[in-house]
Amino acid sequence: MNVGAGHESETSRRILTVVADSLERAGYDGVYLQDVARAARVSLSTIYKMFGTRDQLIIAALEQWMARTSYTDLAASDPDETLGDGLMRLFRRVFEPWERSPKMLEAYHKARTGPGGDRLETQGIAALLPAAGAVLAGADPGYLDDIGRVLTGLSYGLISRYAAGAIQITDILPTLERAVHRITTDNRTAAEHAHLRRAHTPNPAGTLPDPANW
Repeated sequence: MNVGAGHESETSRRILTVVADSLERAGYDGVYLQDVARAARVSLSTIYKMFGTRDQLIIAALEQWMARTSYTDLAASDPDETLGDGLMRLFRRVFEPWERSPKMLEAYHKARTGPGGDRLETQGIAALLPAAGAVLAGADPGYLDDIGRVLTGLSYGLISRYAAGAIQITDILPTLERAVHRITTDNRTAAEHAHLRRAHTPNPAGTLPDPANW
């Protein structure tokens, strides 16, 4: 039997709490089933019976942690907030707990890209879709699709870069905020300015920012 975040067993909750504590302290590779069994006061056979594999156990612990931290209080606090403000409110709600627990983000990335990781994506969609729908209500469907594709790809890309050590965890939200600003405001003036500068720049490619800073 595989136990998810909503299971009511006291034993499973105790096991998942131990695993979440281990993830926050030592990360994905720091979860040892023998230590989990000892701390949760259960046998290894009980863990395997309830969760199947170590990967599934970690995913279940992440589901529980995300439900408790990032996927709560998603309802809009201000009905007059702008589209950009609403999107950033949701991004901050998801990412700020990770800023406080960086190893959880590393574990999330590793688990999401591993066996059974689609469960984490399914949980996120189910939690965020109603809140995002309220923020984006009334917008053109094509515009919504573009926003979703751009921001989803950027979010996972930033998480991957953080997990690889290419950026700091505190770089993620500011990058997302800049992207949200760009796609929710009219950038025609900036684009026209770039076109005019390009026409008078001998080597326009040399003016591009360092991709490492993107």
